[in-house]
Amino acid sequence: VMAKCRVESNTITFSAAISSCEKGSEWEKALLLLVAMTESKVETSTITFNAVISACGKCSEWEKALQLVGVMAEHKVERNAIAFNAAMSSCEKGDAWEKALQLFATMSQCELEPDTITHNAAISACRKGGVWERALLLSSVMLGNEVEP
Repeated sequence: VMAKCRVESNTITFSAAISSCEKGSEWEKALLLLVAMTESKVETSTITFNAVISACGKCSEWEKALQLVGVMAEHKVERNAIAFNAAMSSCEKGDAWEKALQLFATMSQCELEPDTITHNAAISACRKGGVWERALLLSSVMLGNEVEP
């Protein structure tokens, strides 16, 4: 795509194109650009993956978002709270509260500190899934960890 437009293919140009797809809720195009990026041997980044995960989340493609969090680990791309938060948000939209809680637990295993967005995404997923007890438990954990709601 970029070669046809005579644009240099690098991390910055791919990330900008993926970010545009994310803003336009074009998750398939964002994913295709990520694939093209790896096939072109252009270095991927946390920011690039986060944008694709977010694009998937906006379109309720929670399974793709989860896969991408796994691909980040496989490709040795640093996973951060933004990636987990975006994936958890997509799980909430897709009524996959169990997966959201798995991501919440995985963050601790990755030594990532859950922030306000993380807690709220997990609580929202549980609320939407009708598991109020878990939502209340997460709320108390959030307050116990002195995370502002």
